[in-house]
Amino acid sequence: MIQLQTERSGILQGLVYLNEDPAKLVYEYESENPEETRADLEQILMGIYVIKHPGADADQSPEDIGIIIEGVTVLEELQDVASAYALLFGSCMTLTELPPDLKYTFEFYSKVLMELEPRQLSTKVQVLKNKLLD
Repeated sequence: MIQLQTERSGILQGLVYLNEDPAKLVYEYESENPEETRADLEQILMGIYVIKHPGADADQSPEDIGIIIEGVTVLEELQDVASAYALLFGSCMTLTELPPDLKYTFEFYSKVLMELEPRQLSTKVQVLKNKLLD
């Protein structure tokens, strides 16, 4: 189960092909300094945080996974990054403006994966879609 979660998380973070930095979507921390982590989280406009146990391997479950919007934790103790991504996307659907640094990532998710208005793709997203279909 953890292997599948890791693979899904890797695929989502692999959207760097769209020239968007996955580090602006998924923020990873170790739990050894909670005050510093909390201060960093308060600076995030929108994203997913992953708090790992100190020295944890990639195949170990994190201590916490959650969603931050405008520095506020809106969801916590989520199952995995893929689930957090889906919930963040759902939250974004209620917003009128998406973060410009993740424009193509959310376009790919909504138009290719969710098939919402799939005919109206930007060039970057269309190229990635074509590569995935090859």
